[in-house]
Amino acid sequence: MVISTKSARRYLTTVRYLRFCQITGQLRRRLYPLFENPEKWLMSQSPPEFPNCRWHLKESFLPPGAQGNSEADMLSGHFSFLNAEQNLGWPPKWNYDNLPRLWQYNLHYFDFLWNLEYEQVKRVVQSWIVNHPIGRAQVGWELYPTSLRLMNFCSVFLCKYREQTEADMDFLNKLWTSIYLQTEWLSRHLETHLLGNHLFENGVALSFVGSCFSGRAAERWLQLGKSILEREIPEQILGDGMHFERSPMYHCRITYLLAMLINTGNQQLGDLVKKPLGKMIAALGHLTHPDSRIALLNDSAFGIYNPPSQLESYVRNLLNSNNSDLCNITKGPFALPEAGYYGFRDDEGTYIICDAARIGPDYIPGHAHADMFSFELSLNGHRVIVDSGVYDYELGQMRDYCRSTKAHNTVEIDGRDQCEMWAAFRVARRGHPYDVKWLPSESGFRLSGWHDGYKRLKGKPVHHREFTWHNSGTLTVKDRIIVSYPKSITSRLHLHPDCSIDKLEADSVWISYPAGKLTIAFSGGANLSVEDSFYCPEFGKKLENKALAYYAFGNDVNISTVIKGV
Repeated sequence: MVISTKSARRYLTTVRYLRFCQITGQLRRRLYPLFENPEKWLMSQSPPEFPNCRWHLKESFLPPGAQGNSEADMLSGHFSFLNAEQNLGWPPKWNYDNLPRLWQYNLHYFDFLWNLEYEQVKRVVQSWIVNHPIGRAQVGWELYPTSLRLMNFCSVFLCKYREQTEADMDFLNKLWTSIYLQTEWLSRHLETHLLGNHLFENGVALSFVGSCFSGRAAERWLQLGKSILEREIPEQILGDGMHFERSPMYHCRITYLLAMLINTGNQQLGDLVKKPLGKMIAALGHLTHPDSRIALLNDSAFGIYNPPSQLESYVRNLLNSNNSDLCNITKGPFALPEAGYYGFRDDEGTYIICDAARIGPDYIPGHAHADMFSFELSLNGHRVIVDSGVYDYELGQMRDYCRSTKAHNTVEIDGRDQCEMWAAFRVARRGHPYDVKWLPSESGFRLSGWHDGYKRLKGKPVHHREFTWHNSGTLTVKDRIIVSYPKSITSRLHLHPDCSIDKLEADSVWISYPAGKLTIAFSGGANLSVEDSFYCPEFGKKLENKALAYYAFGNDVNISTVIKGV
């Protein structure tokens, strides 16, 4: 295989941001097949006798995410994940190489257990234990689905159906043997090659299972998981409460995980996560539109994890808190300065969130999009200016599109992305925001800054952007692009599919949406046109929408965009 100079440079640029443990983890992962035989490892294990369940729960556990599969559908063999339905039979077959990896992962998470009665839960888990044994090609034994599945096995059998499970000793012993082997496998193969939310899930799963059972093995898992979280929580949960990968969707998941750890009743875990959980649930209020759904920044989609209102209510009960600031929905300007998200909300359903953030941690930007200085806007409780969301995690046209600068409400130069996005999760050369200034006031806010994402191009372009929101209902966005010789410049605004264009003139647009009208006026001597675009609010869902594109050309381009509700 011949590797081009461009590909080699892109690969080396990507690798240079990795941490040493990621590089050694990648090497170890690739060398495992030469030195480790999973089947042989399994034969060497001798699980101890069932050690009894030791946790004392504060509340019933909250089922994870959206429970989209009904018992009737599943018993007829129909499973739906990521808006794609498959007939797998009942109990389902467990190996499907022809299906997307993330779809297979969802099957092996076992979130669907929460919708089944005990006998069917028991039947499907026994099927998995017998028919999906450990092996190199077994998707279900990868570490991420293993982490999620362990939490579901413990929660469903030893919380929801604890009485039935403990009265069924023959099955309980089989269940314990499987949980023991899965947890031992996880504890020996942590996802240090990825870090980020993957390693966090590993640490939570180990802590969770360790808190569930008595005995030396469980105590070892608990302490290992706790040591991971002690390292990761201060790094992954920023001072303003936002998860450091800056995805509202994954922020919801990490919030859920911390809540589950508190609910175990383990004092060590409670002391570790109570304070960061409070900060995360407060930050979540700022990441939520008036429609009670998350902003779709970076890799974010509806219908995957628990919605903000459900998390807020559950955490409030866990913490016995009547504090109205727990899920902070204060009106007026707001800021998550470490995350780089700023905005405004009011009582009339206006919500703005502006992205002046780094794309994410440099060593794990896999869930990042090329979207610096993009924004979302709701008016009268309805989304009008939208992020394009995320369609899938598969290498291909839609993954490339959703991560691109073109799919966001910001400036694109020469048809290129702000950051060098490649493959499904990788980023080579990337830009950073600078001189971000936030000035809130009684009448609104002003946010300004610039980024160097395009300095890798000839002429070293620099994009400056300033947002000004006035409580009268006007958002002004001013862009200045400076480059040493002329470049093509495009500023885009993506409209929600429910928006319709009533009138289009040379520099102005009149738009209707379900709760009213708005006008958008451009200035800067450029050409305005309407493009076809896609809005992907859920995995596997691609809705047609329109994007306003304002095209300019030059070496010192100034564009002003004024959005006003009517």
